[in-house]
Amino acid sequence: MKKLSFALVGAAALALAACGGKGDDAAGDNVADNYDAAADNLDAAADNAANPAEADALENQADALRDEGKDKEEAIDAADVNASNVNAM
Repeated sequence: MKKLSFALVGAAALALAACGGKGDDAAGDNVADNYDAAADNLDAAADNAANPAEADALENQADALRDEGKDKEEAIDAADVNASNVNAM
């Protein structure tokens, strides 16, 4: 009975290790896409702004959102690499 339990736990551990870290690229892409969509909305609002100062402020916010989205995507990609390195051990 102990051997069977050990075999099942071992097989489950191997199965989890084999699939760890997969699919994170899609998550990173989704995060960046969502930030880009929000930034596009800010750009559209800047185009309709009442004065140039407001338009500049909205465009700066849009740029900041795009940069933050890229940072988040890179962080997710780095976490994916780290997860695959841990799983490879």
